[in-house]
Amino acid sequence: MQRACALGLALALFLTACIQPQKTATNSPVENGAALPSNEFDSSKLGTVEKNVTYCTMDGVALKMDVYYPAENKGRFAVTMYVHGGGWQKGDKGGGAGETEFLELQKAGFLVTAVNYRLAPEYQFPAMIEDVKCAVRYLRAHADEYNLDPNRIGVFGGSAGGHLVSMLGVTDESAGFDVGEYLDQSSRVQAVVDMFGPADLTTSSANDSETVRNAFGNFDLVLASPVTYVTADDPPFLILHGEKDPLVPMAQSEELLAKLQAAGVPAELVRVTNAGHGFKPIGGEISPSREEISQRIVSFFEQTLK
Repeated sequence: MQRACALGLALALFLTACIQPQKTATNSPVENGAALPSNEFDSSKLGTVEKNVTYCTMDGVALKMDVYYPAENKGRFAVTMYVHGGGWQKGDKGGGAGETEFLELQKAGFLVTAVNYRLAPEYQFPAMIEDVKCAVRYLRAHADEYNLDPNRIGVFGGSAGGHLVSMLGVTDESAGFDVGEYLDQSSRVQAVVDMFGPADLTTSSANDSETVRNAFGNFDLVLASPVTYVTADDPPFLILHGEKDPLVPMAQSEELLAKLQAAGVPAELVRVTNAGHGFKPIGGEISPSREEISQRIVSFFEQTLK
């Protein structure tokens, strides 16, 4: 009797093991270290550009985004989001300091997005940072539609756009800039490329600027400055700045670099010789060259996001 019971128990355990659900690669978000493609993604968009997608609506303003799809789908795309400059008062997602990188990043396999945001003086800060934070949340909320990896989002921008991407890198929800749609998603990013962006708006050069006064009004410039928010959990930064920049002094990027490094954040400052604002040549050819700068940016995002 005891032997029969033992056999019966063994048989029951065997059958239980056989019908137990097994974990497979399709149940896991990653396969061979790369996120699986989305079943919702329209593969006909590969290699194309989708213009003027509304990503958020703020104060009745429909905010637009362009989306550059890579040519191949080898899994979930890492994302690089571009924020244009223009003194927070002008400019467009289709141009500016980072336009050179669009096609290079697209060819490197990144999903590239470029965003517009509300502009001063009609809309003063913090409208601009609220908008670009909403853009990041939008991307995460639509990760399946765009076949993107929500854990691999980098941002890049120049001048005022450099200021805004730096703010994206160093601020979280506690800063109070997350308003509007998709608040169930995070606006944090995983890598930042800041090209000659203002980092400390409390300096005399910033305080004396009519551009800053028009864009920020009575907003506390301490709370509008990226250097205020630097902490050890910030993402890696690549900072590029022309040594002869007459609009945004090199000291701005040097201060941001010092703050990041003091907090233990991986950060590098590339000083571009013979370069003014926007890497415009002054007194000779710039070094590194514009092509080398572009490759530096692509390589940085490959290292930090892939």
